[in-house]
Amino acid sequence: MAQALFATWNEDGAARTARWRAESGQPPKRIELVGDVTRADAAFRQACEGTSLLYRGDWRNARQLLAALTRRLEERAGKRPAEKGELDLRGAFLAHRQHQSTVHQVTSRLLVGLDGQWRVEAKQAPDLRQACQEVWGRAEGPSLTPLRGLLGMVGAHEWRAKGVEVAAIGGRVHPHYGVFAPVRGEYVDLVAAAPLGKVGRAFDVGVGTGVLSVLLAHRGVPEVVATDLDPRAVACARENVERFGFSQQVRVEERDLFPEGLADLVVFNPPWIPARPRTPVERAIFDPDSELLLRFLRELPEHLSPGGEAWLVISNLAELLGLRPRGLVVQAAGAANLAIRGQSSTPARHKKSQDADDPLYPARSREVTTLYRIGHRGEL
Repeated sequence: MAQALFATWNEDGAARTARWRAESGQPPKRIELVGDVTRADAAFRQACEGTSLLYRGDWRNARQLLAALTRRLEERAGKRPAEKGELDLRGAFLAHRQHQSTVHQVTSRLLVGLDGQWRVEAKQAPDLRQACQEVWGRAEGPSLTPLRGLLGMVGAHEWRAKGVEVAAIGGRVHPHYGVFAPVRGEYVDLVAAAPLGKVGRAFDVGVGTGVLSVLLAHRGVPEVVATDLDPRAVACARENVERFGFSQQVRVEERDLFPEGLADLVVFNPPWIPARPRTPVERAIFDPDSELLLRFLRELPEHLSPGGEAWLVISNLAELLGLRPRGLVVQAAGAANLAIRGQSSTPARHKKSQDADDPLYPARSREVTTLYRIGHRGEL
């Protein structure tokens, strides 16, 4: 269990302390009080200088101040559509990530307080206790948290309650906070359409919400062992597996990559961008130096049954951005004494692939997701 962190500040002439609740980062060193009369320009200057701002006032005004901080950062960045002939997509990506990092850092300095029952200490604040409890569990005294993160938790709570419709499994998957939701359906559709031979046991590596485990069970695989290193993903996957009535077929374990033993089928939808994640949920997207992808391929032969097959599903966006060499999957598979038996691809359908104002549009518009069918070298 992670060690509790605490933030301190002065208020009404006395020192105050509260538990620090944030996905990443240490408690702020400087906290100043702001409120309904605080001007956005003054707050923006303080936040850019590294001062955290604890809001004491109306909830709606706090949200408006957060929007004002974000708007000023966007104006400073001078967002523009990428030129169609632009070739430095890697540079565009790095600039985009730097901008995202700056927005995250600065806007996360606007804080709100919560009491010992998860009630927001702001006038006219909505009841967010259920959303807080889903993420943090039982309250243990007062807390401070970035307003930006708290709003993200509220959005995640709504997604969890509503669910995400997945046509391939004929129902809704309910993602938990911090677990990558299957809103990009390309990888699910590829797994749904891949030719499935006789499979007695399958591994679903990096289970996330459990959508692929449910899909494999739905397709008739009698035993699925799913793994994830994130406890939140494990809890989320177990809940979704139970919702679909597959608890007897699917076992979810908290484990790094592979479970014990061999499988006739191994399915893996790894992070597809070789960059460093800022928050836990970004680990589903960003894989520094493609370390996880390469480790999966190196270790796969030890976990794949003779005659078995692995389905590796990954986007080519990193290649289009110049972040990963073309052909790396084929090369790394060959180095591990594996062979590509076949592959199927589908173009991106997500909104950003059609947004010409997106700075990475020249790459996103050409993005393709591919399912590689991989087996031991020398086998049919």
